[in-house]
Amino acid sequence: MIPMDFSPGVERARHEGLPLVALESTIITHGMPWPRNAETARRVEAEIRAHGAVPATMAVMDGRLRVGLAEAELTALAQAKDVAKLSRADMAACLATGGTGATTVAATMIAARLAGIEVFATGGIGGVHRGAELSFDISADLQELSQTPVTVVAAGAKAILDLPKTLEVLETLGVPVIAVGQDELPAFWSRASGLKAPLRMDAPTQIAAAQRMRRALGLPGGQLVANPIPAEHEISADILAPVIAQALQEAQSQGISAKAVTPFLLSRIFDLTEGRSLEANIELVLNNARLAARIAVELTRLPA
Repeated sequence: MIPMDFSPGVERARHEGLPLVALESTIITHGMPWPRNAETARRVEAEIRAHGAVPATMAVMDGRLRVGLAEAELTALAQAKDVAKLSRADMAACLATGGTGATTVAATMIAARLAGIEVFATGGIGGVHRGAELSFDISADLQELSQTPVTVVAAGAKAILDLPKTLEVLETLGVPVIAVGQDELPAFWSRASGLKAPLRMDAPTQIAAAQRMRRALGLPGGQLVANPIPAEHEISADILAPVIAQALQEAQSQGISAKAVTPFLLSRIFDLTEGRSLEANIELVLNNARLAARIAVELTRLPA
């Protein structure tokens, strides 16, 4: 039996058939410092409520999968030290050993499927790391998208990654990649990546209908909805390119690898942009939360 607890708000939404949106917890434990992390998490949840859905932040706490966090739980997680960063490979072990862990994109998708939640809002997905032809460093997020039926709303893959290779792997795995309102794939902090998106949709109704059609066809996996950061909050790719290059060089010279790479790079890019990257990150997550809520609302209007 899965050790899983629903918050009162999520339990009520499930009982009443209200739209739900899953949220990850690594943005709380590994993405931002205290107290900004808790403040941002609350803002994202509030944004989902304001657009007609119920938020369900996922985490493993004391060996139980929490689907939706109470205020005290969110605050405790935001201040916790040495929290595991959970993906498909280690989620079960953390639950079985009574541990505490924050969910990545892959783990949040698994949790959402278990809870019957069809939409998940995040910042950016993981993907193929630069130099992966030598390191084979490819995020489990991509495989998860190919097999777990959850629509993931993100601002594309994180710009620190090899975006062309990430897109190629998603195509190979049969994952629909849908740009919202533009023909070009967004690149996390930037609206433009120079890559043409395989699919374009301009309305939540279309995205919800595509998700239902995948189920009707019996196709496994979810959808990646690439939602560009609002123009007023973006950092252009031209500005970011040398910053990312410097951060990558520092990571390599310091021998940083595996799960430590992304947090290190995001921290260095924060320093090198004098905090602009964090502000943009917060705005794109809020933007994704709004769209995810609207998709979730539309899904409740369609036959299951």
